[in-house]
Amino acid sequence: MTDAQETAAASSLRTTGGAPPDNGESTAPGAPTPLLEPREGIPPVVADEETLAEVVAAFAAGSGPVAVDAERASGYRYGQRAYLVQLRRAGAGTALIDPVACPDLSALGDALADTEWVLHAATQDLPCLREIGMVPTRLFDTELAGRLAGFPRVGLGAMVESVLGYVLEKGHSAVDWSTRPLPEPWLRYAALDVELLVDLRDSLEKELDRQGKLEWARQEFAAIAAAPPAEPRKDPWRRTSGMHKVRRRRQLAVVRELWQTRDRIAQRRDVSPGKVLADAAIVEAALAVPVTVHALAALNGFGHRMGRRQLDQWQAAVDRARALGEAQLPMPGQPVTGPPPPRAWADKDPAAAARLSAARARISTLAEQVNMPQENLITPDTVRRVCWEPPAAADAEGVAEVLVALGARPWQVELVTPVLVEALGVEAA
Repeated sequence: MTDAQETAAASSLRTTGGAPPDNGESTAPGAPTPLLEPREGIPPVVADEETLAEVVAAFAAGSGPVAVDAERASGYRYGQRAYLVQLRRAGAGTALIDPVACPDLSALGDALADTEWVLHAATQDLPCLREIGMVPTRLFDTELAGRLAGFPRVGLGAMVESVLGYVLEKGHSAVDWSTRPLPEPWLRYAALDVELLVDLRDSLEKELDRQGKLEWARQEFAAIAAAPPAEPRKDPWRRTSGMHKVRRRRQLAVVRELWQTRDRIAQRRDVSPGKVLADAAIVEAALAVPVTVHALAALNGFGHRMGRRQLDQWQAAVDRARALGEAQLPMPGQPVTGPPPPRAWADKDPAAAARLSAARARISTLAEQVNMPQENLITPDTVRRVCWEPPAAADAEGVAEVLVALGARPWQVELVTPVLVEALGVEAA
């Protein structure tokens, strides 16, 4: 048992209903306890400015870190906006806020500006929180902490169970959170998601400290908090599932036209694009390039349930692609800004391929030694870039300089530089 688990085992928080059992019965050692109800019950959803102001004041007056979570409606609605925000802080309790009714939470974000935010898989929630005015300056990511500490399963439920000894009910994780009013079981689930986040954070901090990794984690968390918003993807239509089947430029143009038409419709209707037209249907049409509505209707995904008006709009998109001149057709693949795919290295540059093979083997060994996933030790893209185009002086100073330029944190530079220096000295067979 780790220090974190021993700490949790002695915790008085282990309860199903919000208070320590007082019937004299004890839970069997190691048996996880279902967490069925928030300690103070399910709070009412904040859906007006007056109540929001009260929540802002309460959380500003609270103490310690604040647990933060957000629920989206992925697969149901267009985009990744937040449809519920959950918070918990000592002295303030739990709050459930409706960001549809209260779309500007910047006052809450400002009130918590100097507070450490505790999130699970922070990079998933930060974009939608930023949209409503909530941007942390300091954070603790419990999922990333679990990865750095070497936990084999890092989902919130698995972490809470293995570290704190509770079972969280996860049956509502994929529901349509844009539903109004939100059902009580969903609200209970949402409140429980932040119920133990700060307790989990405290236990993981002790475990990271025990392993000598706490400073590593702090550097990672600081990098996440300081990262700017992601740039919009270039040519997002190229991410259509099944694109590997589409080879010809005219077919690529069909994918592009259908994808863009679908995206406009989905945005206007505020529904997930997949509910408008499936990726598989787009690829089917691209491979066939139908010349008539009748031919389009015969394809998978454009069956008898689709009305004539819908078929006409999809056929119009295909016709636009068919009418393009050769110079207007998209090129296959995307411009490569970094090294080529590793499978091509042996032919293009055998020496680079040898360096990469040696680097991968050494990084794998090092990751096992420090007990964490390789991608958290150093990103695969960083390794590829260093091996494809090594610094002129492939010594410790030169490699460290390149790693810093590629965004590696100081702890990564310190650990990885020696093994990459060794790898860069390997000669091709």
